[in-house]
Amino acid sequence: MDPQPIIITGQHVRLEPIGQQHAESLYEFGQEEDIWRYLTGGPFTSLEHTREWVDMCMGRNSRGERVQFAVMHLGDDRAIGSTGYSDIDRPNRAVEIGMTWYGAPYRRTAVNTECKYLLMRHAFEDHDALRVCLKTDHRNERSQRAIQRIGGVQEGVLRNHRIARDGVNRHSVYFSIIDSEWPDVKERLEGMMRRSGA
Repeated sequence: MDPQPIIITGQHVRLEPIGQQHAESLYEFGQEEDIWRYLTGGPFTSLEHTREWVDMCMGRNSRGERVQFAVMHLGDDRAIGSTGYSDIDRPNRAVEIGMTWYGAPYRRTAVNTECKYLLMRHAFEDHDALRVCLKTDHRNERSQRAIQRIGGVQEGVLRNHRIARDGVNRHSVYFSIIDSEWPDVKERLEGMMRRSGA
């Protein structure tokens, strides 16, 4: 269990280790306030700001703290957001999928389903993960429904887990999928992708 920054390709997206070559496109999409409502940080205010964010992600990748990807849309051949692994617990073969965002034109499309599928398949099938975790702000009900729809099991809530960017005491709602559940979740995700044309 030691995920590394590699390229993972699906039908509509390619996950690439994030780098400065993605900054201009990420800046274009990452200026939107709505993207960052429940994330740390804030909208990109300039290309330089975006490059600083990318540098931070690259540093975490190089230290093995995270594996942050740029989400490349194959049809448009451009970076349209980011996602990755965090809270990598190598001894216990567990990982969290998070820091996920996409530009507005790509939300509520097959992109998120395929990204989750690729990341979970890589964790469970290539790294023999025992547990994949996802968490979200307690106010982000849309995200909670989406995680439950793909088969995530709610484990509990960490109350006052963080102070959110808007100053609210954030309660983090935790979900997980474990190795014995992955075959059913995989089948569900593949069915969702077939129905959406992914």
